[in-house]
Amino acid sequence: MSDTPPPVLPPVPTPDRARSGCLTALMVIFGIIMLLPGLCALLFGGMSVFEGGRIDTDIAPLVFLGLVVGAVGVALIWAAIRGRRS
Repeated sequence: MSDTPPPVLPPVPTPDRARSGCLTALMVIFGIIMLLPGLCALLFGGMSVFEGGRIDTDIAPLVFLGLVVGAVGVALIWAAIRGRRS
C-alpha cells in the first residue's frame, strides 16, 4: 500500500439563487401601491395639523395605519432592489 494522501477536490460551486425578474417587478409594483396609503396619511395628517393646530383623535389611528403601510411599502421596494443575499 502507498502512503499518499487522497487527492484534494476543489469546492463544489453552489448554484446562484437569483430572484426572477418577474418577482422583483411584482415586489416593486406592490411596494408602490402600498406607498399610496402613506402618501394619503401624510396629506390628511398634515391638513389636520395645519387646520386645527393638532391631529384630531378621530383621524390619528388612520394616519398611523397609513404611515405603517407606507413604511412596509418602502421596505418591500428596498428588498426588491437590494436582491437576495446568501
